[in-house]
Amino acid sequence: MTQTPAQLRAQAEAAIKPLGAKRIKLLAQLEELDAELRPLIVEAVRMEVPYRRIREVTGVSPNTSAAWKRAAEE
Repeated sequence: MTQTPAQLRAQAEAAIKPLGAKRIKLLAQLEELDAELRPLIVEAVRMEVPYRRIREVTGVSPNTSAAWKRAAEE
């Protein structure tokens, strides 16, 4: 028995729904973590910790670290 396009779409949506919910939750947690980490990274940049080292320790890219520092100075 062949399935209708609507049934196939419903199956595809059902397959991605649990992992999508998990991803949304993780992204929210990441935003919370970044809010805590941001001022610490800004201070590390001010203290001349190399961007490469900040990336190694935190996983935050040098571009993001530099942007956060610029934003803090505004």
